[in-house]
Amino acid sequence: MSAYDFDLFVIGGGSGGVRASRIAAGYGAKVAVAEAYRLGGTCVIRGCVPKKLLMYAAQFGMALEESKGFGWQVPDASHQWESLIRAKDTEVDRLEHVYEGLLGSAGVEVLKGKATIVGPHEVRVNDVRFTADHILVASGATPELPQIPGAELMMTSDDVLAMEHAPERIAIVGGGYIACEFAGIFKGLGSSVWMVHRGSKLLRGFDEQVREHIGSQLAANDIQMRLASTVDAVERKGNAYLLYLAFGEILEVDLVMAATGRRPNTDGLGLERVGVQVDARGAIPVDSYSRTSSDHVYAVGDVTNRLNLTPVAIHEGHAFADTVFGNRPRRTDHDGVPFAVFSQPQVAAVGLTEEEACAKHSAVRVYSSTFRPMRAALSGRNERVLVKLIAHATTDQILGAHIVAADAAEIIQGIAIALKAGATKADFDATLGVHPSVAEEFVTLRDARISSRRGNDD
Repeated sequence: MSAYDFDLFVIGGGSGGVRASRIAAGYGAKVAVAEAYRLGGTCVIRGCVPKKLLMYAAQFGMALEESKGFGWQVPDASHQWESLIRAKDTEVDRLEHVYEGLLGSAGVEVLKGKATIVGPHEVRVNDVRFTADHILVASGATPELPQIPGAELMMTSDDVLAMEHAPERIAIVGGGYIACEFAGIFKGLGSSVWMVHRGSKLLRGFDEQVREHIGSQLAANDIQMRLASTVDAVERKGNAYLLYLAFGEILEVDLVMAATGRRPNTDGLGLERVGVQVDARGAIPVDSYSRTSSDHVYAVGDVTNRLNLTPVAIHEGHAFADTVFGNRPRRTDHDGVPFAVFSQPQVAAVGLTEEEACAKHSAVRVYSSTFRPMRAALSGRNERVLVKLIAHATTDQILGAHIVAADAAEIIQGIAIALKAGATKADFDATLGVHPSVAEEFVTLRDARISSRRGNDD
């Protein structure tokens, strides 16, 4: 019999922690999961799922307007934010119960409360102590507010998903995934939107051509861009808020949303008591098997700040359980992971950016095309698609694929399989396209340019 209460104690009931728990239990381990808030974590409760439901709502609003170009006589329509949030909450509740059922059917014990490591192999939840042979930290990350006067007046994405009324005017501070996505959501639901970002382009770390293109598309969608600009302070003015920008401009809005980054949830976990190191951001450094600096403590998901995507957290949790409890040592491959930004239009990519490819290889061939999609011919929307492939100049292997378009996320998944299989540009050329479609452009790109290293503009 084990000398511990549990073979595995998981801190955090999000995607990575739940997958690790279920797989470990399937191998016969006695497992407990402690969750301080709600099962499902960021993705189900405050991230991917509710955010995409709001994105769909925004798309319906845009489609109503676009349909007029196709002959639809659309009466004036209004949106009820309260109804949307109630429907979103119902779906999130359903998914939380699904997670609870999955853990229950696997024999995992669920503990509601904040878990703290209090000693070697010992965790406390609600003043009750438990012992465990292995501890897995899967506590995720949380939004950060900028360090400026009046920051406490700003909302985060967590707050926005729970608010009772949509704003007529909103300023979104930031230029990453979350900022771009919520800009499209609120614009599609009828709000006036400003984006304030300290960089000269959005989506730092993405392909430079993609960054330029999505910025122009958001601006074409009447989102007011304030790039290379910072917020010095936020001040309340009656029921409104004033944003004081660095160059003297003052924006008056009804809501200020901070989308300036997320910080790993490691504060107060007691990691120092068992020698688990964290970096300057509070993230837990781990090796390729998700091991921390303490031999019996592991970490997966956003708390490690490796590649903060739900499928990655799930894969890391599964690989951890296979390694520790299944006698099947397995690393998580963080290369070639596809990802998408659910902005309007969407951004999706897999593999290397042009800049990364040039840094790794002496020469690459770049194929790209921008064009008006067929839908825009009648919708009247000022919309242009970007499709881009990056190929090794010698081997012809595709190193990266990028797209900015409606439904880009759906398209990139199939392209990711091709890249994982080592497809070449010749393989793409030999594949017939589905016509007429945006996706067919990936197999009809012909004109190439040779690219070499160039600087980034962040």
